[in-house]
Amino acid sequence: MPPTGGTDAGAPSAGAPAAPSADEPRPGLSRRGLLGLLGAGAAGIAVGGAGGVAGGLAISSASASGSVEGVHAFFGAHQAGIVTPVQEHLHFAAFDMMARTNRDDLISLLQDWSYAAARMTQGLDVSATGSVGGSLEAPPDDTGEALGLPASSLTITIGVGPSLFGNADGDRYGIASRRPAGLERLPAFLGDDLDPARSDGDLCIQACADDPQVAVHAIRNLSRIAFGRARIRWSQLGFGRTSMTTTSQATPRNLFGFKDGTANILADDTAGLDEHVWVSASDEPAWMAGGSYLVARKIAMIIESWDRVRLSEQQRIVGRSKGEGAPLSGGGEFTAPDFAATDASGQTAIDAASHVRLAHPSRNDGVRILRRGYNFVDGNNELGRLDAGLFFLSYQRAPERFVTIQRALSTDVMNEYIRHVGSGVWAIPPGADQASFVGAGLFA
Repeated sequence: MPPTGGTDAGAPSAGAPAAPSADEPRPGLSRRGLLGLLGAGAAGIAVGGAGGVAGGLAISSASASGSVEGVHAFFGAHQAGIVTPVQEHLHFAAFDMMARTNRDDLISLLQDWSYAAARMTQGLDVSATGSVGGSLEAPPDDTGEALGLPASSLTITIGVGPSLFGNADGDRYGIASRRPAGLERLPAFLGDDLDPARSDGDLCIQACADDPQVAVHAIRNLSRIAFGRARIRWSQLGFGRTSMTTTSQATPRNLFGFKDGTANILADDTAGLDEHVWVSASDEPAWMAGGSYLVARKIAMIIESWDRVRLSEQQRIVGRSKGEGAPLSGGGEFTAPDFAATDASGQTAIDAASHVRLAHPSRNDGVRILRRGYNFVDGNNELGRLDAGLFFLSYQRAPERFVTIQRALSTDVMNEYIRHVGSGVWAIPPGADQASFVGAGLFA
């Protein structure tokens, strides 16, 4: 399984969106609301502003700075929500494009999502008229459940999946030639029990925030905006981050009770990010430079079985102490594990099949990944057991890096207590500048 316990892994123009046809209205983000933002004031986004391309987005420098506490800029060299300090709540959604949509529909959707995301990450409604400022005789542009709430560190990260580049309908969007070579559905792994209804998707959106209502509001409104162009394939709520991306954050715990993500790549590790997370300008395709690749895995934990395992065995399985999170070879939480060290009985202190050992970069050609996972509890199953586990999210420079680690974990003794039930991989384009939109390079 992906690391769970103290991981050591670490054509048509792309300009203005086409107006919706009279027989296919698009509720959610109306053209009226889009253009109305021109008069929204300094905090708003201007469409086709000075120096920008037609249909592009611009945002005031004050808003784009991200200097306000609890506000992260949507625009930038990289998309937010990757190295951003991990928030406490997640709403993740995978989307499929609707039948009979075309290239212009895809472009306009990414533009409209970028526009709305840039507003919501500032704590604003999705448009200038928003939830209460429009006509009383028309549905409001914004659903309103976040009205009056702060931005709550909301980040919105947008990705494109393998199926977007070609499927049974062929190259519907004219982008097959721009598909990254490594962007393929993940191979089957030992022990997979994947549900197709909880896997894959043409597009994905990761919304993270410190207020669950803010994260849910983001996905609710972005899916509403997509009406007639894309629909949700599956989604997942998450709580209680299972990783950290800054030294100011304490190492969190997963639902097995162990510290998780001890050796994660941190935001200030520029060299580590360049080597392991960000797509380089020398990589192919060029439009992905500054982006990354996201892997999502829904991992069901067999909580009741794990809870009956003695503490010493739990620690042997993980390879770390449950209290401090130190490797069983000795030291503190952040001490490097010594896989040659022995215990008092002369046995290897860290078991050869332990999670820590199998996930460690020294056992995986130096591969590291950046993790942003979350716990989930989806109620109880038909047997009355907790339907709970880890919603694993990792960012890496190429999907095959995740595959390397996952294959190494085939003999992980923790596999007795987990099942992989959902999966997906997406290319995460680089961030957009203020006069553009996420994914614009795909159509250049």
